[in-house]
Amino acid sequence: MVDTNIDKIVVLDFGSQYSHLICRRIREVNVYCELLPYNTPAKVIHEINPKGIIFSGGPASIYASDSPIPDKQIFEIGVPILGICYGHQLIIDRFGGRVKRSDYREYGSAELIVDDACDLFDRVGNKIRCWMSHADAAEVIPDGFRTIAHTQNSPSAAVVNKGKKIYGIQFHPEVIHTEKGIEILKNFSHRISKARPEWSMESFVEETIRDIRIKVRNERVLCAVSGGIDSTTVAILLYKAIGSNLRCVFVNHGLLREDEQNQVPKLFKDHLGIDIIRVDAEEVFLTKLKGISDPEQKRKIIGNEFANSFLQIALRDGPFQWLAQGTLYPDIIESGVSKGPASIIKTHHNVGGLPKGLNFKIIEPLSNLYKDEVRRVAKLLDVPAILLNRHPFPGPGLAVRIIGEVTFEKVQIAKHASKIVEDELICAGFYDKVWQAYAAVGDDMAVGVLGDERMYGHIVIIRVVDSTDAMTANWTRLPYDLIRDISNRITNEVDGVTWVTYAISSKPPATIEPQ
Repeated sequence: MVDTNIDKIVVLDFGSQYSHLICRRIREVNVYCELLPYNTPAKVIHEINPKGIIFSGGPASIYASDSPIPDKQIFEIGVPILGICYGHQLIIDRFGGRVKRSDYREYGSAELIVDDACDLFDRVGNKIRCWMSHADAAEVIPDGFRTIAHTQNSPSAAVVNKGKKIYGIQFHPEVIHTEKGIEILKNFSHRISKARPEWSMESFVEETIRDIRIKVRNERVLCAVSGGIDSTTVAILLYKAIGSNLRCVFVNHGLLREDEQNQVPKLFKDHLGIDIIRVDAEEVFLTKLKGISDPEQKRKIIGNEFANSFLQIALRDGPFQWLAQGTLYPDIIESGVSKGPASIIKTHHNVGGLPKGLNFKIIEPLSNLYKDEVRRVAKLLDVPAILLNRHPFPGPGLAVRIIGEVTFEKVQIAKHASKIVEDELICAGFYDKVWQAYAAVGDDMAVGVLGDERMYGHIVIIRVVDSTDAMTANWTRLPYDLIRDISNRITNEVDGVTWVTYAISSKPPATIEPQ
């Protein structure tokens, strides 16, 4: 929940894999920023009343017949505009310049020479390394614009029309590969757009608790909790806002971490003073998933069964008027709910999986936050370390770590092997240094020799990643000895496993979870 009076920057999404990072970087300098589809009507944007607008990059070419074009009236709103990559080319084209296919495409690091240390490049320096990702370039810049930076292959890598307060840059300041990139975005949001740095997690907590009280009043809320940081934070915010009108429910769908069905209710009772309704529905979930291999189908089946569990609780312990969920901003983006040009990466069970006929009003206090922002909120709410420092765990659980059909054998392998991964990381002092670690299993089999006998068993995939907000992630370079110890324990202790592999794909192009 966001104060409607807070200063904002709006990012229009033209399909770049980096669009969400622009929002993240702007928020890092304490200005609230939200992502909207590129075709959002100017009238809607005007009602949001942003201090500035940013056009993201995207895969299209501006001269293609089907290239995405925003509402032309956006240029008449009168607030500063910054175009990045495709957004830069869009501005060049919109004001009468010319963009063409470049003879020298730029992908990766390039040296940016700053020709004019104007407000956008204040405190940036004369030259920086920047990240380029384009095959098109500005050939002729429009009347009223001037070049303020260039690279070897992009003579107009940054342009400005000071009178209209419109800026275009060919490179990506939002990625960590661009030096002083966050300074450039800070200059646009603070100095050029004059947005006040009012966005903080302290103010978010205060406003959210107040807004929950106003919205819910004396009605009752059912809150789904999993023991993860998202749902835990939601539960505490609601408890502070409405007290006894909150009831928390924990659904054991049989796809949890080892012994989690016993640990989570105890943690909530002992550390937070919150009682939990426990639902044991393992048999129902696993029966519904029998024979299902498609990842999207699995997610939607699980979403439906969660909803059915909530409905049964409502009939037994209700009435409840609200259902609370730990939905985050990236969940909405990845599920395609924002209706932008970006592809649906995966349906999140709590976004795209719940049936439309669910007879609850939905409350999602964290739906404007990224993962690292949630952790900051949790710290402010004094969430104990035993809950705060737990690795993220997907709502659909092991179903998205089991490639292909969910079977009892594969559930046991994923559960036991993941526990070994976590235990070994803890022993080696690595658990708190990495973002997420687990074991996945699929249908691939390999020959092994166990106890001098030939055995045909499953291949287990170990996945350990570093991240900040789960929108991007790098695979973790664990010491070889630690990987060896994990592998030895899994093949020795987990029935039906002959091989262990280590996943070294980052996000993108991979996702953190395999399904």
